Amino acid sequence: MSRTYVIVGAGPVGRHTAEVLRARGEAVTLVTRSGTVRIDGVESVAADASNPTALSAAAEGATALFNCANPTDYTTWEQVWPPLADSLLVAAERTGATLVTASCLYPYGPTTAPMVEGQPDAATDHKGRLRAGMWAEAKARHDAGRIRAVEVRGSDYVGAGVGPNGHVTRHLPAATQGKAAWVIGRPDLPHSWTDVLDMARTLAAVADRPDSWGRVWHAPTNEPRSQRQALTDVLAAGAHDPVPVHAIPMLALRGLAVVNPLMREIAELSYMWTRPYVLDSAHTRQTLGLEPTPWDEVCRRTATGNLTPVG
Repeated sequence: MSRTYVIVGAGPVGRHTAEVLRARGEAVTLVTRSGTVRIDGVESVAADASNPTALSAAAEGATALFNCANPTDYTTWEQVWPPLADSLLVAAERTGATLVTASCLYPYGPTTAPMVEGQPDAATDHKGRLRAGMWAEAKARHDAGRIRAVEVRGSDYVGAGVGPNGHVTRHLPAATQGKAAWVIGRPDLPHSWTDVLDMARTLAAVADRPDSWGRVWHAPTNEPRSQRQALTDVLAAGAHDPVPVHAIPMLALRGLAVVNPLMREIAELSYMWTRPYVLDSAHTRQTLGLEPTPWDEVCRRTATGNLTPVG
């Protein structure tokens, strides 16, 4: 008899998580505002996930409730995340579903050493502090026995369906036409890239392992590649020649940040691109037995899965 899993968010992580769960024979419900997202074998439900009553109804009887939401407009995070995060906590407590959250590395803040699970969250920008606070509250309720919670963090996404929000994939439409890419920060620093499929596989794995709950895990991630190397590898996987990769001058970025709210949010995270930014996923690999998708395959999926819609 299959279990029921409820996923909030129909971006690349939510879609891949739904597909991973369906592939192993589970019943999956995808919650979006429109309810119009179609994935084979997945029930699509229209609900406002920020409404705890509506979300609790959608999650009734679920084994796990996945938070795969990812507001792409940084300028709206302070308005969007607090009610959504609270609703997820309430729904998890009311229904008994394990809350499984897909998160990022922002809570750790600026760092030069590889990031490992268990290191303190020390974010310096409001987005990182917000995400760190979300996990701190979920962990507190988990420790108090009110809910079961677990969080998976990944680095910048590559893979199928990432689209224009990815730091590699946003360059593909122009780069496949031979046009140069302009990137934030230094193009040749080591940087970790997490395949959205590997993020989904980890979310599905921890949802069913009580020994994994109450802590943060890192999605299995390949050895770091620079922005230049990652883009060049993805282009090669799609049979395209490399293109010049230039750095956007930091002075120009800061100038844009003065007048453009979105660029201001991006500038706050510029530390990710001006020093090595490396995720260590050894603990996940050793404990959960999950390995990252081989880099060549990641590049192929990234190349073929971002020039046409996925799903």
